Amino acid sequence: MLDRAATALLRPLLDGMAVGLRRMKVGADTLTWAGFAIGIGAATAIAFGAYATGLLLMLASRLCDGLDGAVARQTQATDRGAFLDIALDFVFYASVPLAFAVADPPGRALAAATLLAAFVGTGASFLAYAVLAERRGMASVAYPRKGFYYLGGLTEASETLICFVLMCLLPGWFSVLAYAFAALCAVTFVTRIVAGWRAFG
Repeated sequence: MLDRAATALLRPLLDGMAVGLRRMKVGADTLTWAGFAIGIGAATAIAFGAYATGLLLMLASRLCDGLDGAVARQTQATDRGAFLDIALDFVFYASVPLAFAVADPPGRALAAATLLAAFVGTGASFLAYAVLAERRGMASVAYPRKGFYYLGGLTEASETLICFVLMCLLPGWFSVLAYAFAALCAVTFVTRIVAGWRAFG
């Protein structure tokens, strides 16, 4: 829901940083891998209860995630880069709830499992729609710069990051936040199912 506004707000900053990265010969794929590695580092820190460190690493990871697209647009966007970006993003997003569960299995395991199941629903509906939209030659008006058809929803990357930030700042509220966000993900899943039913009927 917030991704379009966040993209428009951050694009000038990211594009400016991308110019400097290009001068240093830093490629988009390198940034994608770096963002993923830092993100797994964030999850590892969270698993050990170092929530502040995890938060800082998570923000650095998402900065790389924004910069890889900016660099790709200024050089040459590739299908390989788009594939790598989305595949590694999904693993990162799954790693954070898992890390919170590892930090406190008795208190958080069920909430984390519920959130991960919700992520499967939103991720599967997102990717299934993208595959069939590509087959039909559909183009996204809302996200024309994406490397594949991007179907929005109530819970997108921006909302997920906000939720993760709150979890790091308020770890005692993890379960409440996880259940609440899982419910929002369920709404996203339903709206995408309805959109797919109508578009591909």
